[in-house]
Amino acid sequence: MAHNLEIENGEVAFALRGAPAWHNLANRIFNQDEEVTTQSMLDEAKLSNWNVRLSPLTDHISESWNDVSEASLVIRDNPFNKGIDVLATVGKRYKPVQNEELFQFADAIHDADPACRWESAGSLKKGKVVFGTVDIPRTMVIDPQGANDQTKLYLIVWTSHDGSVAVQAAVTPVRVVCQNTLNLAMRNAKQSFKIRHTQSVEGRIQVARETLGLALGYFDEFEKEAQALYTQSITDKQFSDLIKTIYPKPEKDSKGALKKWENKVVLLDDLYHNSPTNATIKGTKWGAFNAITERLDYYRSGRGNSESLMAGASGFDPILTAEKNKILKLVKAF
Repeated sequence: MAHNLEIENGEVAFALRGAPAWHNLANRIFNQDEEVTTQSMLDEAKLSNWNVRLSPLTDHISESWNDVSEASLVIRDNPFNKGIDVLATVGKRYKPVQNEELFQFADAIHDADPACRWESAGSLKKGKVVFGTVDIPRTMVIDPQGANDQTKLYLIVWTSHDGSVAVQAAVTPVRVVCQNTLNLAMRNAKQSFKIRHTQSVEGRIQVARETLGLALGYFDEFEKEAQALYTQSITDKQFSDLIKTIYPKPEKDSKGALKKWENKVVLLDDLYHNSPTNATIKGTKWGAFNAITERLDYYRSGRGNSESLMAGASGFDPILTAEKNKILKLVKAF
């Protein structure tokens, strides 16, 4: 499946800490214990010094044309060849946000806490979307003396340079053993936060100061949900019936639909019963939910113009997040 990372002449606009990502691409892989400054992550991910700016559309069309659009081109300095790229056309209210500002926003969220470490950063869709992830020093442990199932908390920040996405931050719980992203809607807590491209710097700072407290509140609610799922048992037959409820058997074998369904059921059964990532939580609703979400994060096939597997597994694919929340409701109700 396509990763959507920006690549040119063998170089890739992506850097991360620790083990290589699923696509085996990175401009730089930092050691797990290496100190990585914000500037280092920007530099190694090819995100620094883009100088994203506006150029009036009237400067690029024939003088005989009457431009009434008040539109501008969003341009940047290409991080690979130092040329100039046109990223989009936007309206008069659009204000460019530099990649450096996005990462400063992340630093402001955790108040430059040295315990919060940059984990990854990159550019997607030929520079139209950029992102960074931060490891927040907070871990949930289910049944410490038994299953010892751990979930870590990450902060993701991202924005677009084509007007499609505001500056956004989201907290994403990630199960350590399998790296499942568990973006679940909590009734009493907010997971993501947006800042308009037209918002002032002061407004952004205020949002940043409020975000981390809200993020930790979200993780508290998430932990309650996870602990409740772990205490509820589920039999093998119930798991089989659950899968058929979530993914009903096709009534017609159109375009190989029946074979695809059978393969999906077999894979889910294998992930639940045999995967080492599920060994300590099998027999619980927490185990059932994680087996299903593991397939979504790492075994699903390509679908249209969705954000790509990497985006989904990083936690900011809205289609995938909605599907996980739908699955959670079905698991809880079963």
